[in-house]
Amino acid sequence: MSRVIRNTVVVLVALLWFVPTYLLLVNGLTSVGSYSGSPRWYPNSFGLFSNIRAAWNLADLGPAMANSLYYAVASSAGAVLLASLAAFAAAIMPVRRRALWFWLIYAGTLLPLQVFLRPLFLAYANTGLYDTQMGMVIIYVAIAIPFAFFVLRNFAATLPSEVIEAARLDGASWWRLFWSIYVPLSKSAMVAAFVFQFVAVWNDLLFGITLATSRNIRPIMAALADLQGNYSNVGPPVVLAGALVVSLPTVVIFFLSQRFFVSSLKLNA
Repeated sequence: MSRVIRNTVVVLVALLWFVPTYLLLVNGLTSVGSYSGSPRWYPNSFGLFSNIRAAWNLADLGPAMANSLYYAVASSAGAVLLASLAAFAAAIMPVRRRALWFWLIYAGTLLPLQVFLRPLFLAYANTGLYDTQMGMVIIYVAIAIPFAFFVLRNFAATLPSEVIEAARLDGASWWRLFWSIYVPLSKSAMVAAFVFQFVAVWNDLLFGITLATSRNIRPIMAALADLQGNYSNVGPPVVLAGALVVSLPTVVIFFLSQRFFVSSLKLNA
């Protein structure tokens, strides 16, 4: 009986979780002309491709998606690399006050991002980083490091100390130990941190509308926000169709990472 109740609860929760996605699909493929203004629970027309074409052209989603792909890949890779170095030092190297270093780095996740907007805006305006791709990459790397450090540091704490001690006895330097032992053993944690940060950067809107204005610089969420702004009259189906297209890269990277974890488990087995 407990197993039946558990499975029933899981199915109900899964169905509840799927409701927003279902509404997105149904209303995104409804043509603008037949949309009544209230969410539909079943489609009465098919206008998905015309909605996607309208969203793509009106919001100029192509360059914005290329920008977000560049920001997400570059900043996530840079953040994971820097966080790996910090995690290696904080968890494996004989540094003093490890707890202090951990909290100094991890404290970046404890404050709401809104508190950084004014100083960031002023600093970017004074240094020429405002409305530049380099400025966007820098801020995305900065906000991605704390959580990636948290994941990688906790993983590094589980590595067997005997392996590290044996490598040190054989004369391996800390740099050699990092690249030859720590990185190969931490690949799964590094990929997990990369996926989390990729999705976070891809879905960012706050910094995208604060630190960028040009269409060739702004990320995808800032471009998508233009479709539902005060001066937009494209209709919800076009916005939802654009959101459906924008969400595809995150779905793809989730499936690719899943294949990586499955293959890693098979190799370890």
